[in-house]
Amino acid sequence: MESQYCVSLASVQKAHMVICDVVHQTPVLTNSTLDKRADRKIFLKCELFQKTGSFKIRGALNAVSSLSARRQNGEDVRAVVTHSSGNHGQALALAAQMQGIPSYVVVPRNAPACKKAAILEYGAQIVECEPSDQSRTETVSKVIMETQGILIHSNQDPLVIAGQGTIGLEILQQVPDVQAVVVPVGGGGMISGIAVAIKTQRPQVKIYAAEPENADDCYRSKQCGCLTPNASPPVTVADGVKTSIGEKTWPIIRDLVDDVFTVSEEEIKVSAPQPAC
Repeated sequence: MESQYCVSLASVQKAHMVICDVVHQTPVLTNSTLDKRADRKIFLKCELFQKTGSFKIRGALNAVSSLSARRQNGEDVRAVVTHSSGNHGQALALAAQMQGIPSYVVVPRNAPACKKAAILEYGAQIVECEPSDQSRTETVSKVIMETQGILIHSNQDPLVIAGQGTIGLEILQQVPDVQAVVVPVGGGGMISGIAVAIKTQRPQVKIYAAEPENADDCYRSKQCGCLTPNASPPVTVADGVKTSIGEKTWPIIRDLVDDVFTVSEEEIKVSAPQPAC
């Protein structure tokens, strides 16, 4: 089953060995109020307590840690480059800082100032672009050429996906009787890694994706059986999941994700009031 995907259980387990001494094994918490509302036991895997405040450091660190071997194989890698307006940019900056490698993050010029500040705080250099896919792609290509760097994509790099999959390994360890896992989906890196890690070992565990109705490319892709990206940038308060799933994550989502739940903007606002940035 695994050979048809860009990641395998073995690559997730290898990622765990690479990053386990650096990242946190985040806690799993419970909440009796949620249990009553859902009429079942709910477990919360708290990646907000991870370094940089999100799961993204898992994948970024796994990818950046591979550069030493690539250099030994003759590759002239002098920097890491990505495009991000938030969590992945921060995570890559910290991972690169840990490895002593320069990092460059292409950021839309209209990105929140607090997110730019966080990326700079972790040691990356910011290169601004226009808020469009074309400008982002062109700017990244230019930065890679100028810095002799390599692109570490936030959700389509196999090493990043494998790193995110370590969450699944921890879930199986921390909640041995887990019956279902619900994962937010943007580009699909996290849910793909988790799905491979869990389904390979416990195929009976259900894996569900969750996304905003206003950014429902995963739902539409599953419905029609083919990759169906958002036609235009989604308008949603859930700014961390505006990205469409991609060619590397789609086959895993197609085969291993059992269903997709969508939620309205009002439901998001009621359940998760937006803090001041």
